[in-house]
Amino acid sequence: MKLYVYDHCPFCVRARMAAGLLGSEVETLYLPNDDEATPISMTGVKVLPILQKPDGSFMGESLDIVRYFNEQAGGKLDDSVRPEVQAWFDRMLKAVLPLVWPRDIQLGLPEFPNEAAIAYFREKKTAVIGDFDRHLADTPQLLAGIAADLAQIDGLIHSPESVGSRIGMEDILVFPLLRNLTMVRGLQLPAKTAAYVENMSKKSGVPLFAERAV
Repeated sequence: MKLYVYDHCPFCVRARMAAGLLGSEVETLYLPNDDEATPISMTGVKVLPILQKPDGSFMGESLDIVRYFNEQAGGKLDDSVRPEVQAWFDRMLKAVLPLVWPRDIQLGLPEFPNEAAIAYFREKKTAVIGDFDRHLADTPQLLAGIAADLAQIDGLIHSPESVGSRIGMEDILVFPLLRNLTMVRGLQLPAKTAAYVENMSKKSGVPLFAERAV
């Protein structure tokens, strides 16, 4: 199987996590961010992740891919999601964008191999959140704005092993957002959350960005 992803994409991290946690045999491939033709030829839309299954067919939608890996592994992941965890995710998904999108293009990620790919990303994302440089300058205020949310998830995390009582869909929702926040220099995660992020990175094989933080 082949899994097509971007390193910065939290939805792609979902699929990478599941593959790592469940021991799925898959080759991970990174597409340039400005490559529209390849994903469109596979699923009809420029959205990753995309899984090429053993029969050669393609599957999009990150949670569908996670569930496919889980089914192949015998249903090891806990499928339950507490409403408060879902609400946290829904809120944080947009709240982190001004912090992470301006940094994505500064980390030397494989989906940004040249200036064309960087310019493509900047144009698309600036249209959504506004000027990258302004958001970088506003980092202290943006971090202050998510402080309460980070405190809340710290109280919801069960242990360094998993968000819930066992590894499952809550981890698939929460870890990718927290992992992306590790690219923000000066970020201080609450103690339990920090331990969880480090542990889940090791368990899933998805590296953090802390050493490259901007």
